[in-house]
Amino acid sequence: MGLFFLNKTEVFAFVALKCEHQSSTMIKRILLVLMPAVLFIQPQIRAQDTVRVNLTEFIQRGLEKSGQVAYQRGAVDLAENRSDQVRSQRFLPSFQLSTQHGVVPGVNSPLGLPDSQLYLDPNLENDWENWAVFTRAEVRAVQPVFSWGAITKAIEAAEAGAKAAQHQFSAARSEAEIQLYDLYYSFLLVKEIQVILDDASEQITRVEEQIEEMREEGNPDLEESDVFKFEIYRSEFEIRRKEVEESAARVRRVWEYILGDENNEVFRPAQQFLDPVPFELEAYSYYQQMAMNERAELKGVEYGIDALQKTSEAVRSQQYPLLFMGLSGSYANTPNRPRQTNPFIINSTNYASAAVGFGIRQNLNFGSMKASVEKADIEYRRVRDLKKALTDGIVLELTESYQEAVVADERVKRTDEALVTARNWVRNEQLNYDIGFGDVENLLEAVQKELELRVELKQNVFDFNKKVAALYKASGIPIYQLSTN
Repeated sequence: MGLFFLNKTEVFAFVALKCEHQSSTMIKRILLVLMPAVLFIQPQIRAQDTVRVNLTEFIQRGLEKSGQVAYQRGAVDLAENRSDQVRSQRFLPSFQLSTQHGVVPGVNSPLGLPDSQLYLDPNLENDWENWAVFTRAEVRAVQPVFSWGAITKAIEAAEAGAKAAQHQFSAARSEAEIQLYDLYYSFLLVKEIQVILDDASEQITRVEEQIEEMREEGNPDLEESDVFKFEIYRSEFEIRRKEVEESAARVRRVWEYILGDENNEVFRPAQQFLDPVPFELEAYSYYQQMAMNERAELKGVEYGIDALQKTSEAVRSQQYPLLFMGLSGSYANTPNRPRQTNPFIINSTNYASAAVGFGIRQNLNFGSMKASVEKADIEYRRVRDLKKALTDGIVLELTESYQEAVVADERVKRTDEALVTARNWVRNEQLNYDIGFGDVENLLEAVQKELELRVELKQNVFDFNKKVAALYKASGIPIYQLSTN
């Protein structure tokens, strides 16, 4: 899947030009304020889908299809495999079987000695007319008995390393979840903006028709400069609309790539409107405590510290002698080569033997062992310093995310209040205009402000949802809770 970067919608308010002649008609004034904030909306991506998915389903499907997540999961599999390998060294770390096969000639004794005494004949010779199959099998096994804790510590280190890899995977998964979260709400944002863009398009069409009527009637209130301004505004609007269409096509391709399956299904959000996520801001100390307890990065580095501590102890234990038990067995059989029963004489082609005993193994390269211990200690100190660095980074990230979430929450509330005021303003100006006491310029200014605030509110809601998700991630809280609160 890779990483996804979503462009942030930017809204620029268009300042209406003042009409120089108060006697101009309503059409003339409309031309001057025709293009409100929607002309300068830099479009987000949107898509049309046939299968509705909620936020949780969207993220789960995206993670299942994600190559990046699958790659990170492979690191966990490797760590668990290393743990299994080390654990297998506890019992019979060396257990080997080897066999040899061939054909050999028989033997003749010129002295006529019996088969059990052939070793006494100094003139024993090969019988090249008597061939048989030679088979030999050998088994060797070594079992550590006492290693000063080296094996146990190595196993514990590998298990801690596997847990550290699991938490690293969780951290990478959280990053992918945030990207999918932003993509989901970007779809809703552009859908809302498209509605506003369509409203502006209808206004342009109506004004264009009225301009044509004024031209046909030869209305003196229609000035060419106003027509030129309208043509420019319409061209700019068409550019923005084309950008929206192309962005919509792009998001469809992204969604189909991320979520597409064998049935060639395409997806769209089950949520119809872009609303603020259910969220109640807690005190900063709450999120800080959650981050220290729940962040996957900190859990991973804790297990990393434990793994390297156990590794250091295992390396130290390797400086001491290893007590082990050995077992070996060998069997050979060749039908045309008689077995010799003398305990001091062995026929290498026909015999059976077994041995068991204890041994000591000691590495005498003390300089190398000392360097290995120092290396393990350095790695242990580095990972402890990494924990401090991660903690510092998490605190800074949490502080910034908390501040941005507080500001985003306030911005949504105040913008919503302003939009309510703007709508009341529009109704008041419309009522005054209908009864003959209103001012056209004031009415158009009120309408323009309402459109600007509609766009701004949706943008602020989108930003608020992103900031809250970022705060949850910084605190180690699953973002799935935002869809269940």
